Amino acid sequence: MIEVRVKLTFPEDLVREPFLARLARDHGVEPNIRRADVSEHEGWIVCELAGEPAKVEGALAWLRLEGVRVDLLGDVVES
Repeated sequence: MIEVRVKLTFPEDLVREPFLARLARDHGVEPNIRRADVSEHEGWIVCELAGEPAKVEGALAWLRLEGVRVDLLGDVVES
């Protein structure tokens, strides 16, 4: 298992989509929200994503493909 801290930034057309639910359900990654600011027009979430390394990497790639900006914050923490 690894844990990665990321900042996810959502443009206006994606701000209402349930991305964190999909991460857990479809990608086997457990998100832990640490900080967030979401409005009608934009939003960002700082969260830790925990899971198997390949699943976390796949989830991050999927988010980028969907149009979410993904910024890695700090080192990967292995548990």
